This record gives sequence, C-alpha cells and structure tokens, in this order.
Amino acid sequence: MTASASPAAGAAAAALAAPSGQPASAPLTRVSLAYIEPRFKLYLRFGEPARTLRLDRWRRCAVFLAGAMFCRIRWQANDYGTVRWQLMVMQAATPLDYVQRIPGVRPGARLLLHVEGENAVRAVLERIDAIEALGIAPVGASPVYWRALANRLAARLPLPEYSAERHAAWLTRRALP
Repeated sequence: MTASASPAAGAAAAALAAPSGQPASAPLTRVSLAYIEPRFKLYLRFGEPARTLRLDRWRRCAVFLAGAMFCRIRWQANDYGTVRWQLMVMQAATPLDYVQRIPGVRPGARLLLHVEGENAVRAVLERIDAIEALGIAPVGASPVYWRALANRLAARLPLPEYSAERHAAWLTRRALP
C-alpha cells in the first residue's frame, strides 16, 4: 500500500483478494449490489458468492469464482411507481473466455439471459421457482436452458420447462470428458 492510499481502501482491496483456499491468481468476478429503500434494489436472486464484502449501509460487493452462475435483479422506482425491471443470469468466466461488459460486473461475465420489463422478469422468476420446486438449485441448471429461455422470450414463443430429465442429461453431458 502506498503512503497516499487510505487504510480503508487497503482493507477493501484485501477483502476482494482471492478467498482463502484459492490461489492468489484465481480469476474473480465482482458483482455490485445495492439497496436504497424504496427507490432502488440491485440484488442476487440466486448464486453462491465465494465472498461478500459490505461497503456501506447500502452497497455490497459479491465475489464469484470462475464458472459460477448467478442471477442479478435490478428494480428501480420513482415518485410515480416502478420504472425498471431487469433480470440477468450470468456465468463468471476465466481470463481466456469471451465476456460481455456489464455495468456493475467486473471484469464482465458470460450473459446467458437478459430480460427487461415486469412481465418478462416475472415469467423468468416463475421458471426459477419451478426449478427450485424440482429440488434443483438454479445455479446447477444447464447454461443452455438459460440461453433457450432468452431466445424464446425474444421470439415471444412459449417458454420451455426445465425438467428432471433435462437436468439429468445436463449432468451426464457435463461428466463426459
């Protein structure tokens, strides 16, 4: 730490370093989260961060290891009601992967699903609830399913269901060399 750097900045940098048990060179994806009642919520719907850092009363930073999947929801309101609903399902990538730059996600992530608007977000939340009802964690669902869901939403076609058979096929495919 340089003489000009504050102790708080040094503590924050140390907290964002690789989690214990991980090499210092482990690629990390940092996701900004915020909550300002009743105007703004930027939160995780699912995902298992390796570490979460509390920046202040309203802001947090979740740190994910490469390959981790997570879902971030953004909700915004003004004096007249809700003005924005946004849901993104993303996968943290390695330094060799192509990533998309997403505000609040550093250095970026693979964007599997991005929807805007109350109806589309509610439809995806219903699918996430259905996956959880099957006893499957949404972070373990196939990335191909999230992309298919995004494509069906964009084309305004009926949304596919995630079944136990589809999940078993994904687990089998993932286990193959």
